[in-house]
Amino acid sequence: MTEITWSDFQKVELRVGTIVEVHDFPEARNPAYKVTVDFGSEIGVKKSSAQITDLYSKESLVGKQVLAVVNFPVKQIGPMMSECLITGFQREDGAIVLAMPEGDVPNGARLL
Repeated sequence: MTEITWSDFQKVELRVGTIVEVHDFPEARNPAYKVTVDFGSEIGVKKSSAQITDLYSKESLVGKQVLAVVNFPVKQIGPMMSECLITGFQREDGAIVLAMPEGDVPNGARLL
């Protein structure tokens, strides 16, 4: 494991947002959804490709708060531009469990 400094960690903008839309993403190489997340007025709404189809239906995701990196460069994923990275933990079976706050947090709040 590579150690980082506190200043390295402070560069990563990990923010809470609420999922407002989820669509199938059939063009993705691996099963994925196109997810739209509202990070509040300061950051706005961002889109992401998320490989979370094993444990979550589209309907169950709308309204959930997630933790995402919002300051990576935009990345082309198939025909879409992914604007943030929704975070999660990979289980032994490969399924992703989303990283989510335990309680309600204002959209855009930063992980400290």
